[in-house]
Amino acid sequence: MVETISADEFRDRIDARRRGDRSFTVVDTRPEESFEGWRVADAVHYFYKPFHEFDLADFERETGLSPGDSVVTLCAKGKASEDFAAELAAAGYEDVTVVADGMRGWSAVYDRTEVPLPDAPDDAPPLDLVQVQRRAKGCLGYLAVGGREPGEADHVPAGTPADDADGADRVAVADPDGADRIAVAIDVSRHGDEWVTAAAERDASIAAVVDTHVHADHLSGGRALADDLGVPYYLPAAAADRDVAHAFEPIGRNETLDVGGVDLKALATPGHTDDGASYLIGGAAVLTGDTLFTEGVGRTELQFSASGGDESTAAGDGDEGAAGAARRLYDSLHGTLLAQPDDVVVCPGHFAVANDGTTGGVEPGEPVFTTVGDARRGIEVLDLDRPAFVDRITRTLPEKPPNYESVIAANRGVESPPDVTAAIELELGPNRCAAEPDAGSAADDD
Repeated sequence: MVETISADEFRDRIDARRRGDRSFTVVDTRPEESFEGWRVADAVHYFYKPFHEFDLADFERETGLSPGDSVVTLCAKGKASEDFAAELAAAGYEDVTVVADGMRGWSAVYDRTEVPLPDAPDDAPPLDLVQVQRRAKGCLGYLAVGGREPGEADHVPAGTPADDADGADRVAVADPDGADRIAVAIDVSRHGDEWVTAAAERDASIAAVVDTHVHADHLSGGRALADDLGVPYYLPAAAADRDVAHAFEPIGRNETLDVGGVDLKALATPGHTDDGASYLIGGAAVLTGDTLFTEGVGRTELQFSASGGDESTAAGDGDEGAAGAARRLYDSLHGTLLAQPDDVVVCPGHFAVANDGTTGGVEPGEPVFTTVGDARRGIEVLDLDRPAFVDRITRTLPEKPPNYESVIAANRGVESPPDVTAAIELELGPNRCAAEPDAGSAADDD
């Protein structure tokens, strides 16, 4: 008998296998090119096409499997692997499971986990920071939850005098709908329900939605979630220069959102893109988007190598290309992010997922973070001076994210996938937003 499980149940089984509580082999039946480009870690490949003769001896020779083994079958959409599982069951395999929706389903699997923060003063308002992990792509979003009683969440314009900070210059961004706490969602994917669920788990109301930049590797769900909730959607003010077509509230350098009594301050950190911003939350953590990761820094050419609209500056020379962006990235890193206190927690926008599905030292489901001090001491490229840094970042460019030009266009609001299926196809594959960690190695990878 063949069992069918959801992608979330598949995630749980993988975690159980990692703990030593289960044993099974994942057999991926997609074409070899698809398998080599992106797969689940430790999967084995056996190409299967429905309605073609199944050669059991060939399968067992290639995979080393036998009827006594536990097998999980996986394909692109769940159809071919379902037929393949039936073939295995007919051949005497008694423990066969199919992952519904295949890699499409796997692409939409999430984990939610709390980020540990340094101890705060006794009189500081409560702050929770939830990391929303998209496991198969390595994309990271956040929910910052403050502790204020029901009331307004405010946008403090840049330049507001400190003694007027509680005055009429504040602009209300949302009504918290009677929830006990107030939250802001950051770098939301198109699966915005994950952020809504995270807020509900903490009896919080999402008062605003914010993106760190115009993303190149995944479709942002920020605008859609803000519309659904009837709250403001913020992009860094510099996004206006990228001809973003959909409506957004600009948040400029040093502007602040009040998140239940906790400040969320926008730090301009251009480099990965010209509009890039990081968000300092309560002085405890900084959400760095694709500027600074736990083991590296962002790549700098994606905005400039895309075509159409403002992205056509790609071929530009001087400060319009990857080298100019790398110089800006160096300044953002050393002049802004590394200038924060050593114990500030660094929360990146991605962790690395290799084509073979491995995640290096990251254990999915556990929080992905570092600190400013550990990043300064542990990330080798941050030891370089400005010219050497620019040379390192631009010398060897990693493989680009799949469909990145169309993803950028969609996130700028100038194109739109015609349906959910098209959106799924547009996003398939891991993120590739980090600069090449070793300029002498082959390109690989948020």
